[in-house]
Amino acid sequence: MMLLSGASAGAFAADAPSQRTLRAAAEYSSARRGFSMLVIHDGRVIFEEYANGAKAGDRHKIYSGTKSFWSVAAMCAVGDGVLTLDERVADTITEWQGDARRSRITMRQLLNFTDGIDPASHTHSDELRDRNGYALHAPVVAAPGAAFLYGPSHLQIFCEVLRRKLNRQTPFSYLRKKVLDPLGLGGVEYKKDALGNPLMASGFKLTARQWARFGELVLHRGESGGRAIVPDSLLAQCFHGSAACPAFGIGFWNNTQAAHSGAREFDIEDMLEKKWWQQDWHRACIARGVPADTVACIGSEYQRLFVIPSLDLVIVRQGLNAKFRDGDFLRILLGRGGSAQ
Repeated sequence: MMLLSGASAGAFAADAPSQRTLRAAAEYSSARRGFSMLVIHDGRVIFEEYANGAKAGDRHKIYSGTKSFWSVAAMCAVGDGVLTLDERVADTITEWQGDARRSRITMRQLLNFTDGIDPASHTHSDELRDRNGYALHAPVVAAPGAAFLYGPSHLQIFCEVLRRKLNRQTPFSYLRKKVLDPLGLGGVEYKKDALGNPLMASGFKLTARQWARFGELVLHRGESGGRAIVPDSLLAQCFHGSAACPAFGIGFWNNTQAAHSGAREFDIEDMLEKKWWQQDWHRACIARGVPADTVACIGSEYQRLFVIPSLDLVIVRQGLNAKFRDGDFLRILLGRGGSAQ
């Protein structure tokens, strides 16, 4: 087993999942077109397997898993004094200042997708020459703070905010300097438009081990290899849900509601397929019967990075589009049974 940047020697760690339950989880995943599963406990790889034609070292799209990298970059920007979470977006996007609704939007609302801006899924399109400009003109469809509107427009607006605020740096060069390079993730593939604006909502391709390094950063409260990348107090902001969607913070999904009676577990990807006004995030959680401190990066086609601090676990699962239930997978892996339905 390979030692990764992990917990300090002698630090307490919960017992690792058994090889029996890890094997059962791998079989559950591969039967649903999963092609990689990697589990790190207490800084050591305890399970790593590639299936369905995949092999170690293959880079695969993580889709919306990309969002959380930019969320960490946003917290780095807060730490560097580039921005604050409670400032008005219109302080930077000055063309919004005469708009009654847009002028009220805070940076926090922009980043947790409660700004009221239409998700504008077309922002993903490769046909757009200027994704930032397109997102800036997306319509306001709800009052700021009133609704959760998952989609790419918000992060492209943030991209423009960052572009205007940074001195002689591009948003991607800032991400690379503050997050990717310190994690040893140089050369990450990403999507950009004709003006060089990165698509912040999606686009990264990573190996399972590369994505796991990011998971260890989360597990170790903003540190990697003994180096502080983002202050713990700021990283923690990413895991606080909003009133409109308690299960989604800033780029990360959380399992906080699992600790409460009446917690609702469902296919998050299925819910996101509905129109925003049809979605119901009341008491939503990632998985019942799984620690409430679990956080996740969720990408389309069931790309998953789970971090469970109380169990000292980082779990990567990558695959192709086939029905996969987060709760069943995690309960099997942790030896807590299968379906909670």
